[in-house]
Amino acid sequence: MGAEEFHGAGSEQQKLDNKELSPEQLESYLKAEAAVERAAEHSNVESGEKSEQDARIEALKEAVSVESGSAEKKARGGNGVAPKRRHGTVSKKEKDASYKKHMKQVQSELSPTSRVFSKVIHAPVIEKSSEIIGSTVARPNAILSGAVVAFFAVLLVYLVSKYYGYPLSGFESIGAFIVGWTLGILYDFFKVMITGKKA
Repeated sequence: MGAEEFHGAGSEQQKLDNKELSPEQLESYLKAEAAVERAAEHSNVESGEKSEQDARIEALKEAVSVESGSAEKKARGGNGVAPKRRHGTVSKKEKDASYKKHMKQVQSELSPTSRVFSKVIHAPVIEKSSEIIGSTVARPNAILSGAVVAFFAVLLVYLVSKYYGYPLSGFESIGAFIVGWTLGILYDFFKVMITGKKA
């Protein structure tokens, strides 16, 4: 039995020798080794060999369990240090830094052509102008009402012109869209004026 335990301890030792130990694992292993040496000094030779082997096996098992625990933490993405929680509002500077870090990380995972396209459309000038256009000219209600009015108005104009034989100029659809878009903008304007809530 003692030879089997010694062989088991040797295989555990080989496992540890083949892998690099983290500082936590090395520290726990060295503590266990020191405990083994202290126990060996205090016991007699005959029982000391057996208890030394038992302690060595226990120390190796503990080091392996610490190693597997840290491997699980790495697999989960944890580095052993809990992120600091911040209370209160986040400043504009922190938001910008977080945004830039996130964009850089996401863009690093894209293909080269997609990365270039992403950098172009996320340039500050283009993003700002897109936000301004989206909040003024290209409002969803304005676009939707423009499309709906254009469809029905052009359909009506086409049927009337077909019945009476008038030729169409091509401006009908553009003009109908502009009328519908204007109605949509006015609807948004009055809705905000009455309710006081932006969409």
